Amino acid sequence: MEGLRIVPVSDEGALRQAAEVHAVSWQDSHRSFCPPDFVAAHTPERQYRYLADKAAGGSRIFLLLREGETPIGVVTVTGDLIADLYILPAERNKGYGTVLLQYAIGQCSGSSTLWILENNTGAERLYRRNGFRPTGRILEHPGGLSEREFLHP
Repeated sequence: MEGLRIVPVSDEGALRQAAEVHAVSWQDSHRSFCPPDFVAAHTPERQYRYLADKAAGGSRIFLLLREGETPIGVVTVTGDLIADLYILPAERNKGYGTVLLQYAIGQCSGSSTLWILENNTGAERLYRRNGFRPTGRILEHPGGLSEREFLHP
């Protein structure tokens, strides 16, 4: 897609932009099934610390920028694990998730894996369209939600 650029997050300013995208997108995507106080706790500052900790642990963080350097998406890659793929709510269903996902797959040295909350049907459609298939592994969370692992050959 023209007018897009994906850049590694390599300084505090970019990390703050990534945290803002992550917080806004996470709150929007989790609002329908998480308690309001839990959703509200996922502020840009909290997500900044979360992403900074991930980077310190070896994760690579990438920002999707639209022309004019406006951040619209974020993703993390840790080894061959893709996580934290979020597109701002107003920018969803425009192909940006596919662009960012394909880039993340290219950052993996082997088969890419990711985990999807069982109720995230939109993400599952995106990942299946891009060749991911369930492995059968399930991670149960307190409160009744579970995640399913997906693999990209």
